[in-house]
Amino acid sequence: MTDKTNIRDHAEDDVVARVLATENNRASVTLFGAGSADRAQALQAERADGGLHDGEQFDREERAALRRVSGLSTELQDVTEVEYRQLRLENVVLIGVYSQGSLQDAENSMRELAALAETAGAAVLDGLLQRRPHPDPSTYLGRGKAEELAGIVAALGADTVIADTELAPSQRRALEDVVKVKVIDRTAVILDIFSQHAKSREGKAQVELAQLEYLLPRLRGWGESMSRQAGGQVGGAGAGMGSRGPGETKIELDRRRIHTRMARLRKQIAGFKPAREAKRANRNRNSVPSVAIAGYTNAGKSSLLNRVTKAGVLVENALFATLDATVRRSVTADGRLYTLADTVGFVRNLPHQLVEAFRSTLEEVADSDVILHVVDGSHPDPASQLATVRDVIGEVGARDIPEIVVFNKADLIPEDERLVLRGLEPGAIFASARTGEGVDEVLAAIARLLPDPSLEVELVVPYDRGDLISALHERGRVISTEYVEEGTRVTARIMPEYHAAFEPFEVAATA
Repeated sequence: MTDKTNIRDHAEDDVVARVLATENNRASVTLFGAGSADRAQALQAERADGGLHDGEQFDREERAALRRVSGLSTELQDVTEVEYRQLRLENVVLIGVYSQGSLQDAENSMRELAALAETAGAAVLDGLLQRRPHPDPSTYLGRGKAEELAGIVAALGADTVIADTELAPSQRRALEDVVKVKVIDRTAVILDIFSQHAKSREGKAQVELAQLEYLLPRLRGWGESMSRQAGGQVGGAGAGMGSRGPGETKIELDRRRIHTRMARLRKQIAGFKPAREAKRANRNRNSVPSVAIAGYTNAGKSSLLNRVTKAGVLVENALFATLDATVRRSVTADGRLYTLADTVGFVRNLPHQLVEAFRSTLEEVADSDVILHVVDGSHPDPASQLATVRDVIGEVGARDIPEIVVFNKADLIPEDERLVLRGLEPGAIFASARTGEGVDEVLAAIARLLPDPSLEVELVVPYDRGDLISALHERGRVISTEYVEEGTRVTARIMPEYHAAFEPFEVAATA
């Protein structure tokens, strides 16, 4: 009897194990929580920076003056909420779909989406991942999981769902009908951040153009009841010929207005181009080489620019904190002048509309002599940052420009991780904009890759022509200087186009 009982219990255990194994293999929804401490964190913990290289940071104080406050209503019932400009904190739930074997990449992307949502001013309540080969063409997650999501949204009190991809208009509408709250996608969040952080006229115009390009295919119509005109003789006593059709509906009117506004914005952005090209032509005429700082968002590009040039550009532990290109001058150790340009940061799945709208800003990368590629060395997945930035660099036609890879935030990178990063990019430089480590090595690498004057001359410049000596230091590279009775004897390398100005003072000519 005991043997039979043991056999029956063993068989039941096998059935339970088989059912659990089958359940685990099904496409299911996975919640990523705070327990995954080793997963990618797009934002570092706030740290007190003792250095003064970032300047006064008045822009940061202005941006922090408006903060969203949890628990407040946006209804204009209490006048104090209007006076102090306090906005209700939006509660969001993140959703994503991943295929077999890509869970870690999906969690990295979701945590980056969480940082994007927090930067936009929302409170992330939770994130859900579903494993399936492809997103459902109707409701993205699938009908059953969408209903589960509706229950989770209701239980958590969320008012927005954010998908970690770009949703088709039909997917967004179908998912909204199921979950009964607003549904947006990753692209909408990035555009919202850009609209908050754009400051210059050109930056605002670029962001608005990208938003309209995103909005145009996502307009929702409400049928013939929204008709705005009906042709023919409709006035007076009766309706005449041409009155049977609905005329121009509201959605058609909206599309026409958007097309008109987009045309006006493109013309406005094109109007900024001559001024930018004039500045660039002035630098080219004076043979001032340019270095473009490119990299992933929040990798520390603006901090590195501030460390090198004391530019005082806004620095904040947030994604896309600075959008407008900033150009500052710098000088190599041997006295050669060059410019450093800080550009907009990149992110995985960067919306195509933004790449097109910010193409004028990205021209700084395409027209540069050297690209300083800044990577967040403390990020758990720096390889994806490298690949993402290089893809965008290739899109703007800058793949052949010399590149210096800098692993920033070296003060947060342990020694064993440095070995891994060294294997990823053998020629990379480890630097820290916060502590100053490796900055001199970065500047030396820039000096090596800058275009070097090709023509070597030996001059004797009279002492009353100090302007020529200054021009040699600015536009060429002085090799040696000696003071003789006739004047200053200089051996230097210059560009061939400047030879005519110095030819009368060459040693061969004076002899």
